[in-house]
Amino acid sequence: MSPKRWLTAVVVIAATALLMASSCSFRAGSPIPEGVPPPPGDQVPQIDISVKGRPADQLHQWAAERAPALGIPVTALEAYAYAARVAEVVNPKCHLAWTTLAGIGMVESHHGTYRGSDVEPGGDVVPPIRGVRLDGSMGNLAIEDTDGGQLDGDDELDRAMGPMQFIPETWKLYGVDANNDRVISPDNIDDAALSAAGYLCWRGKDMQTARGWMEGLRAYNLSDQYARTVRDWATAYAEGRPL
Repeated sequence: MSPKRWLTAVVVIAATALLMASSCSFRAGSPIPEGVPPPPGDQVPQIDISVKGRPADQLHQWAAERAPALGIPVTALEAYAYAARVAEVVNPKCHLAWTTLAGIGMVESHHGTYRGSDVEPGGDVVPPIRGVRLDGSMGNLAIEDTDGGQLDGDDELDRAMGPMQFIPETWKLYGVDANNDRVISPDNIDDAALSAAGYLCWRGKDMQTARGWMEGLRAYNLSDQYARTVRDWATAYAEGRPL
């Protein structure tokens, strides 16, 4: 996937994203947790983000050297690092770190391994991970079906999908093909991580600032406790260890 396409995808959904902002954005004056934003961690090597095939493969050695200590599957770490590198090249004002993406991936799906799922070498998570039915119970939003069950397998209510737990409507807006297989899949960790990067950069603007980071995380999940948990995991990963 070319940088131009990724940037275009973010621009195209701008109007819709603005409509969503009133219910999800961080409120001025709200307290910002200490340690926000978390550290960026080890620098990701420069790579050709437009190479044919799976671009994240270029980061295999970098990821393989760090994954065991972090407790992150190598393929997942490649995906987070690649998404952060694309964000740095395409939207340098965003300052999105791989540690934040890894923190989200851990909280959402244990990096694609929740309930026995596995991340395959090409990035596909098998079997697919689906969240609970969003029926308004257990503190969740109530979201009636928005995709006819085509993406999440439920034609009555929406479910969060894949390793980064996108709801179908958000995936329709932000989903991109990151591994050049011509499929935009929420169940592929490459696609999901890069799509999350686009979403965070659009909503947070500058993820290097405390307010920008909170804007991005609260748009992803409207919970300060969620943001603190992601912060804690991201900080641990920056220090070279699991939480």
